[in-house]
Amino acid sequence: MPAPLHDTAQPSPEILDFYRGDGPMTSDPAHAALYQALPDDIASLTRVMHGLLLHQHIAPAYGQKLSGERLAEPHIRSVRQMLDALLAHDDRALTAARPPDKRLIGVCRHFTALFVTMLRVKGYAARARCGFGAYFEAGKFIDHWVCEYWNSTQARWVLVDSQIDELQRGLFKPDFDLLDVPRDRFVIAGEAWRQCREGRQDASKFGIMQMTGLWFIAGNVLRDFAALNNVEMLPWDVWGPMLRPGEAGTAEQLALLDRLAALTRSPDTSFGELGALYERDPQLKVPPTVFNAVLNRPEAV
Repeated sequence: MPAPLHDTAQPSPEILDFYRGDGPMTSDPAHAALYQALPDDIASLTRVMHGLLLHQHIAPAYGQKLSGERLAEPHIRSVRQMLDALLAHDDRALTAARPPDKRLIGVCRHFTALFVTMLRVKGYAARARCGFGAYFEAGKFIDHWVCEYWNSTQARWVLVDSQIDELQRGLFKPDFDLLDVPRDRFVIAGEAWRQCREGRQDASKFGIMQMTGLWFIAGNVLRDFAALNNVEMLPWDVWGPMLRPGEAGTAEQLALLDRLAALTRSPDTSFGELGALYERDPQLKVPPTVFNAVLNRPEAV
């Protein structure tokens, strides 16, 4: 019987409290009043999200041609700075849907980081997950981020894609509830790594554009590991033992990634080890400076 695609352990109060708290990317007390005015339920919050952000690579579908200045916005890391940039375009309440030309430009990670922040303000335990969506291109698993929140009524973690609005529903035609994404339609990075390492999936199907393969999955394993420690980095931030394009990895690197993949597949069961490993291993912990692979330069976090 195949292993389950998600952790079946029940999270302790300590774990839920950890994911109700913020990390360096999602802490945003400066905009507390704006968050408090938001609705409380998941569906309404996703609709709010759709009026605030615009995905960089889908902008043409909204009639938007992005200038160089706007293309700098996807490189913003912290939610506080994201909202500063959004409010500079349009300073109305967050419940006011902006026209596409007044939305913050980002990618799936920005939708997820802001949504996680909103949920935590509303008292939910929530965390970002980095992996691959199987609902964008037939037969492919596309680099993607979603939110995972604890549904106390159902006593389970639920995946939510807060990016896909009505226009994108028409483009991608998902055949499931985006407020409860099935685990085989969004595959967390650690599970993708396991399936490819075991030969059950073709690593060349995982990635984005021309960037595919086991090396790409490896980067997402480490980004998911950081996100489970409440540090949500950009999809193109590089640090530590991440493999470079086309790199096969040494036996030592592969063994480390096998371990990280196993831990991130069961983050509640492995909660203590996830945190301890992140804090004590300097190659795994996000350093003060990372390499922005899109801009081809080191950047302070």
